[in-house]
Amino acid sequence: MTNELSKKRVVVTGIGVVSPLGNTTEETWAGLIAGRCGVDKITRFDTSGHTVRFAAETKGFEPTKFVEKKDLKKMDYFIFFAIAAALEALADSGLKVTEEIAESVGAYIGSGIGGFSVFEREHAKMLEGGPGRISPFFIPASIVNLAAGYVSIHTGAKGPNSATATACSSGAHAIGDSFKIIQRGDAVAMICGGSEGAITPMSVGGFAAMRALSTRNDEPARASRPFDKGRDGFVIGEGAGILVLEELEHARARGARIYAEIIGYGMTGDAYHITSPSDDGDGPMRVMRRVIADAGVDSAQVDYINVHATSTPVGDRIETLAIKRAFGDHAYSLAVSATKSMTGHLLGGAGGLEAAITALSVYHQILPPTINYETPDPECDLDCVPNKARPARVRCALSNSFGFGGTNAALLFRRYDG
Repeated sequence: MTNELSKKRVVVTGIGVVSPLGNTTEETWAGLIAGRCGVDKITRFDTSGHTVRFAAETKGFEPTKFVEKKDLKKMDYFIFFAIAAALEALADSGLKVTEEIAESVGAYIGSGIGGFSVFEREHAKMLEGGPGRISPFFIPASIVNLAAGYVSIHTGAKGPNSATATACSSGAHAIGDSFKIIQRGDAVAMICGGSEGAITPMSVGGFAAMRALSTRNDEPARASRPFDKGRDGFVIGEGAGILVLEELEHARARGARIYAEIIGYGMTGDAYHITSPSDDGDGPMRVMRRVIADAGVDSAQVDYINVHATSTPVGDRIETLAIKRAFGDHAYSLAVSATKSMTGHLLGGAGGLEAAITALSVYHQILPPTINYETPDPECDLDCVPNKARPARVRCALSNSFGFGGTNAALLFRRYDG
């Protein structure tokens, strides 16, 4: 076991994003700080007959900028997004994956659903023409670990290669696991995060059947409204958030820019229900306590939380309660913002995107807002940075991700001052 004295310090040196607000980190961050919403009517498929007809789609994303045209049918959108974000993150970091270090650089990327669009396409072909119509690329185009597999192929990373499929905690778990891999000395760098491309007829129809989605078809841009009293469900989003995590001394030796230091990772299980948290917020509360304990900092040093808050009536209320239980009186000194109000919910990609946003908040010392906050909910009474971005002193920032099945993840980032 690695003892406390020999643990490596780990920093964020690269960020790559594909989101409903933009196809790069710069575009997405600008949209967040401007309080722009990426939710609109679905263009990806005919929504006739669907009770929910809007989502947070990416705009103008061209897979052929990242993969050969002949390979398009070999991959699902969650793979396209992962490759694009990973290449941006690696370029942003300035890290060169040479043969000398290739075995010490890994790829670890989560997805909650994987290749939903490919499943639907190939199933339709089978129903129409029988099993002989199924593409030989069906399986590798759709299984969750192929995002990390393709990123490894595109970057030359020959180190640890893995994937998580823990619903909406997938991206955060991938980053947390990667942090621990570097911390214990099994890699010098990890390309990690989450990706999802599940805006499809079956996916949207399935979440709608669960009554999990907002039904504001007449005003999509106002549909995702975390902590607002009028919230009525989440909005499906798509895209990817990828970080390059790197061992501190390796990063310093090559003069890398450092966005933030990652200092803690927590994971818990609710052991309660397949989709709902317990009324006392026990699982989310414990994961926040665990990440703070893992980091070895005082809870009063945490200035900001990028919350999971999806805009569901129950989820936002329980997360608020969990924060109060985890932080006590300090909860009212914290700022919490729900960026899903602008990006929608990227499902398995959410933890990757929101970890990226959290690291950027620490780096720029600016808090993105919670938009569409109009009518306060007395049960969600924390400072949610309503409607407008805010400059702030951010020493430590936490990112929460919770998933179906009661799986919870939390990541803690600290400002790096050299």
